[in-house]
Amino acid sequence: MLSLGVGSGGYGYLFQVISGNADDTAMKIVLDYRLPRYLMAIIAGASLSASGCAMQALFRNPLAEPYVLGVASGASVGAALSVALSMETIYSRIGLAFFSALLTAYVVYLIGSSSKFRDQTYAILLAGVAIASFFSGLTSVLIYFSAQSMHKVVFWLMGSFSNPFIEEVLFALPITIAGLAYLLFTSWNLNALLLGDEHAAAVGINVERFRKSLIAVVALLTSTTVAISGVIGFVGIIVPHTMRILVGEEHQKLLPSTILLSTAFMPVIDVVARISTSGELPVGAITAMLGGPFFLYLLMRRSV
Repeated sequence: MLSLGVGSGGYGYLFQVISGNADDTAMKIVLDYRLPRYLMAIIAGASLSASGCAMQALFRNPLAEPYVLGVASGASVGAALSVALSMETIYSRIGLAFFSALLTAYVVYLIGSSSKFRDQTYAILLAGVAIASFFSGLTSVLIYFSAQSMHKVVFWLMGSFSNPFIEEVLFALPITIAGLAYLLFTSWNLNALLLGDEHAAAVGINVERFRKSLIAVVALLTSTTVAISGVIGFVGIIVPHTMRILVGEEHQKLLPSTILLSTAFMPVIDVVARISTSGELPVGAITAMLGGPFFLYLLMRRSV
């Protein structure tokens, strides 16, 4: 994967860097362009797929994931706002993205836990669509009124690994590891949550506190990815459901296998984005083309 990057040189540059015989050009291509891109693809894939897996247990809804429920769109507003306000450090971008993603996730959670809806599954999905549409419009307004500073955001919002700095990747890496570790250590709780709140409480889980913690972790993982790579949809549906077919519903197996598959899935998608045209397709466009039909298949299967 590292050899299929920006610039010419192929495996030659990569072997030179590994052997310690690389010149400054080879070092710059591999360490400043290819390595950050590859690592960011892994971070994004693991974060989004694990978040989708956790949200499906949280809402007891197989169609839940950060993009579908509007959490990714909420995070993108925060990240775009940081650019519009000239607060373009990685800290401000992730901070504002996290705040808006957390707010979005909590609103969706309140709707999902409301007793006013007879079919909460579709209520959550419709709420996610409405919230995503609202935030998409808000982002467009930010771009319109800040045209000079926001033109570069348009391609980024489509989802791309084209320009991650190594400093951004190194900042995102420990956040991602901590979030994934929390989900892995609480995977048994996710099984209990799927069986209902009463069952989860009966086995000693503080359901309300666990739900809020889960929302915060999902918002953190999603916002970290969105702040650097933009909005990449449907990864949290495609990867977890693929692994469900292979390993089943038990989260002690499902969650780690989902993370493992995603570390291969997203770099492959990134390679496809780079070799499909003379330029570069947005990664988010490719995952949307894959995820849209996959989502409809799951929706129709659930309705049968």
